[in-house]
Amino acid sequence: MYTPCRMASFPQASDTAGDLPVQAGPIAAVQKGIAAMSGLRRMPVALKEGRGASLKRGLRRWRLALLPALMLLTPGSAAGVEVVRYPIPESAADQRYDYPRKLLELVLSKTRTAYRVEYPTVSMSQNRQIIELEAGRTIDVSALPSSAEREARLLPIRVPLNKGLLGWRLGLVRKGDTHRVAQIKTLSDLMGVRLAQGQDWPDTQILSGNGLEVINGSTYEGLFKMLESQRFDYFPRSVMEIWDEQEAHASTLEIEPHLALHYFYDSYFFVNKRNTKLAADISEGMEKAIADGSFDKLFNEHWGERVRKARLNDRTVIELRNPLLTPETPSNRRELWYGVRR
Repeated sequence: MYTPCRMASFPQASDTAGDLPVQAGPIAAVQKGIAAMSGLRRMPVALKEGRGASLKRGLRRWRLALLPALMLLTPGSAAGVEVVRYPIPESAADQRYDYPRKLLELVLSKTRTAYRVEYPTVSMSQNRQIIELEAGRTIDVSALPSSAEREARLLPIRVPLNKGLLGWRLGLVRKGDTHRVAQIKTLSDLMGVRLAQGQDWPDTQILSGNGLEVINGSTYEGLFKMLESQRFDYFPRSVMEIWDEQEAHASTLEIEPHLALHYFYDSYFFVNKRNTKLAADISEGMEKAIADGSFDKLFNEHWGERVRKARLNDRTVIELRNPLLTPETPSNRRELWYGVRR
């Protein structure tokens, strides 16, 4: 996304130098310089030698005059655009990255610095993203589910990107298997069901920290194959994610209609600890987007219908403790969280 910026406007030709039409602005300086140097090349040798000192002074003046004009003509330099690199998803079918990508573009458009977001072509797991951010290599910012460890290794911008929807979980099950959890009412009941999460997802620690059995998968796509092949029975997915995922596996999986899990949890934007300028700009843009309503507008455009379809008020909700929360979590800012239960 190229942040809009004003382009320099150049008036039409106003005079001439030799055979070259000359325009006002930086192009004028370039063209006049070219014309002057062309004139020097046509000057008789004797005249050149007689005026050697003055010619050198003149050339120096032209070089100084041309330098800022040429800088203005260099792509990107006039606008002072800074590039921010953001990762692409592991799977082309993974739609989870669309919203945070658009949110990042939105908040950067509200900062005093002009930014352009670029996307490296190599996909990365969450662990790889953390490693690359720590090293300051191939990416500059990522949207990652938060944990105490991640907040210690990286610099978080502590505004929950999804208003806590990442902690509202419905279950994917095999078609015809909804009866396995239909009668579950309490956390103790759920302890007899095999769940699964990605091996580097903080959810694994949250679920197991509540006494639940959690099977780990090494890849995002592999988890769906594991569920289909009966390696586990219930795949908790956020209300943001589950609809696209079920649609992609509609022939084999369905959404369990009775149960919901909830834990206090969401993603932040993370940057390298030394990149305080980018962190401050993202924080500034986030607060402006919250204040002017554009944050809520984007949130509702992406998640409003999915939250309605989830029918959370009609489900049995099992509250889970999140052992990964840090004291800095902005839980007192109620406007940042959807349907918070603690």
